[in-house]
Amino acid sequence: MGGSRTNASLEPVKPQGVRRYLPWIWSGSALIVMLFVSVAVGPVKIPLPDLGRMLFDLLPGLQLEADWSRTFATIVYQIRLPNTALMALAGMALGGSGAAYQGLFRNPLADPYIIGVASGAGLGAVLAMAANWPVSLLGMATVPLAAFIAALITVAIVYAIARVGRSTPVTTLILAGVAVSSFATAMTSLIMLLSTDELHRAVNWMVGGFALGGWEPVLVSLPYLLIGLAVLALLGRQLNVLQFGDEQARQMGLDVERSKLIIVVAASLVAATAVAFSGIIAFVGLIVPHVVRLLWGPDYRRTLPLAILVGGSFLLAADVVARVILAPRELPVGVITAVVGAPFFLWLLYQTKGMGRVW
Repeated sequence: MGGSRTNASLEPVKPQGVRRYLPWIWSGSALIVMLFVSVAVGPVKIPLPDLGRMLFDLLPGLQLEADWSRTFATIVYQIRLPNTALMALAGMALGGSGAAYQGLFRNPLADPYIIGVASGAGLGAVLAMAANWPVSLLGMATVPLAAFIAALITVAIVYAIARVGRSTPVTTLILAGVAVSSFATAMTSLIMLLSTDELHRAVNWMVGGFALGGWEPVLVSLPYLLIGLAVLALLGRQLNVLQFGDEQARQMGLDVERSKLIIVVAASLVAATAVAFSGIIAFVGLIVPHVVRLLWGPDYRRTLPLAILVGGSFLLAADVVARVILAPRELPVGVITAVVGAPFFLWLLYQTKGMGRVW
C-alpha cells in the first residue's frame, strides 16, 4: 500500500478542464502580442491601420489593395519583420535549450552556455572579424558561420573530455565545460587585444548587438532551429525520468547515455544557431525555464515547449525595450537581458543557498 502511494505521488498532477490549456493560451497569446509590438515599434512610426493591412496582406489567399507608403512597406517587410523573426527564433532557442540543460544537469542555475556554446561561438566570431574574413566570398555571413562551427566544435570537445568509459557523468560534463569555456574566453580576449581595429565590433557581438539584416539569416537558421526545437519538445519524458538520477533512470528502463547525447546535441544545436546569428545574449535560458516552472510546474513535458514559447516573447520584449529606452539610439539586446537577468540570478542563488541541494 505504501509503495503504491509513493508511486502515485510521483505522477504530475494534471489540471482539469480548461485549466490544463491555460498555460498554452497565455504563452501563445503573449508571443503573438509581442510579435505585433516588435514590428510596430521603431524610430519610424507606422499607423496601426496600415501596419495591420500590411501584415494581413502576407496571409495566403488575401490580396489587399496596397494603399500604404512604399517606404512603410520597405521598413516593415525588409527590416522589422526579419528582425522580429530572428529575435523570436533566438529567444525560443535559448528558452528551450535552457530548460533542457537545467533538466539534464538537475540544476536551476544551468543555462545554454554552460558547456561552452557561447565561449566557442565568441572565439569563432572574433577570429573571423580579426582575419577580416567578411570581405571574402561569403561576405558578412562568414561571421555567424565561423561562430556556429566553433560553437559545435567546442561542445564536441567538451563532451569527448567528459566521457568516462561508456558514461558521461553530469558533474564531469560541467567541469569540462567550465575548463574549455575559460580557455576559449582567454583566447578571445587575447585576439581582441591584438586586433584593436575590430574591438568595437567584437564587443558588440559579446553583448548581443550583432545582427545581419534581411531575411537571409532567418532562412539559414530556420532548419536548424526547427529540427532542434522539435527534438527538444519531444524529450520531456526522458528529462522527467533523469530527475531521479542516472542509476534509478536506468532501472526505469531509460537508455541514459543515449538520452543525454540527444539532449546535448539538440540543445547545443539550437543554442549555437541562436548565438551565431544574434550574438551572445545572456540570461534568457536561465530566467525563462525557471519562471515557467514557477508558474506551471516542473513536468518537462510541458516545461520544455512552454519555455520555447515564453523565450520568444521574453527576447522580443527585451528587444523592444532596447530600441526605445534611449531612442533614437538602439542598445544591444544583451544589455537589457543582463540588467534583468543578473538580479534574478542573484535571487535564484540566494534561494538555493543553504538548501543542501541544488535542485
